[in-house]
Amino acid sequence: MAKKTDSPSRIADNKKAAYNYFFEERHEAGMVLHGWEVKALREGKVQLTDGYVVIKDGELYLIGCQINPLRTASTHVSPDAARTKKLLLHKEEIKRLIGKVEQKGYTLVPLNLHWKNGLVKAEIALAKGKGEHDKRDTIKDREGKREVERAMKGRNR
Repeated sequence: MAKKTDSPSRIADNKKAAYNYFFEERHEAGMVLHGWEVKALREGKVQLTDGYVVIKDGELYLIGCQINPLRTASTHVSPDAARTKKLLLHKEEIKRLIGKVEQKGYTLVPLNLHWKNGLVKAEIALAKGKGEHDKRDTIKDREGKREVERAMKGRNR
């Protein structure tokens, strides 16, 4: 049996999310997964970049998250890499998120998948899309930080 730890360990990150969105709130949600998906996650066979969260019938679903099956997947199961996965949150949280998402410009995006106490959790964020000028500012800030780090690194030698 796998050892359970208190500190969450990352499985996958959505690096595009920070570039495309401003985050208002973050929430941790459980996921409904099949056995072969958990095994594939342990091997790191997941791609979260194109994932997004939709609300259907008062429940949250993760769409576009690719979990690629292992070659040793069971012979009696036909794995679907792009299967829609249900996210688990308290009803009150879901109702509050639905109210916010119905406001103009808000959306739910997955930020990462991680292990917590032996369970797979998805960190999702209530986010607002960035405009083109905001994305340029993000790039400018990132490049400025790199230049400062280079200057400091060269100075320490």
